[in-house]
Amino acid sequence: MSTPTEDVVKQWEREQAELKKRLVEEDTEDWQKSPDFAGLERVGGVDLSFIKGDDVNACAQLVVLSFPDMKLLYKDSQMVTLNAPYVAGFLAFRETPSLLEALEKLKREQPSLMPQVVLVDGNGLFHYREFGLACHLGVLSDLPCVGVAKNLLQVQGVVRSDEHLSQINALEKDGDTFPLTTDTGKVLGKALRSCLKSTKPVYVSVGHRISLDTAVRLTHACCRHRVPEPIRQADMISREYLRTHFPSGLSPRDNNETLNT
Repeated sequence: MSTPTEDVVKQWEREQAELKKRLVEEDTEDWQKSPDFAGLERVGGVDLSFIKGDDVNACAQLVVLSFPDMKLLYKDSQMVTLNAPYVAGFLAFRETPSLLEALEKLKREQPSLMPQVVLVDGNGLFHYREFGLACHLGVLSDLPCVGVAKNLLQVQGVVRSDEHLSQINALEKDGDTFPLTTDTGKVLGKALRSCLKSTKPVYVSVGHRISLDTAVRLTHACCRHRVPEPIRQADMISREYLRTHFPSGLSPRDNNETLNT
């Protein structure tokens, strides 16, 4: 897949800026304001998994789990062809269309199972232009969204420095956090020690229609392991789908060519 032209990148920047105007960084639902999230029953998780060596064909995965017991209510695995290359800061233009389609399909076919909030494997406000994948998906779907990243995005002065590592070491119990503060003093997210089993934090940021504190509380409430269960289940199910349907590790295109020879 070819690198996009400078004009395309500038167009993406303009689209991000326009969508950002619709971003809501505060709690909008009654359940968000409850200490135990009373009224929250369904939490979604989304992820994309790739066949090794193929950066075009992917399994787009949506799961919906019950809250608070994290039982699987719905899963949808769809092979998709991505039309945009990966460009740092513009992941949303690559991944959002297929994830949005999965949500729209669920809304059409089984609206009673629509998630009340979606956890996204990626960043929200913690982003170069403060509008990552979780923001993009949240605004376009008009659903509350939370960005949960497994790795630190080094952005706006937040870097994996000795100070950052010492802050991680200071996270002694699950639920402990520290702010991800830019060089201008703005807090774009929080590092969260999500469980005692892992000393590695996850990086939580606002996607849409939720406050940072609520996003962190919800992420922690969804954790049985380091990664919150909706994202963890989406990742596991999509990888299992690829193993089952493409056991040789071939891409869908290669697999069809092999079957036809």
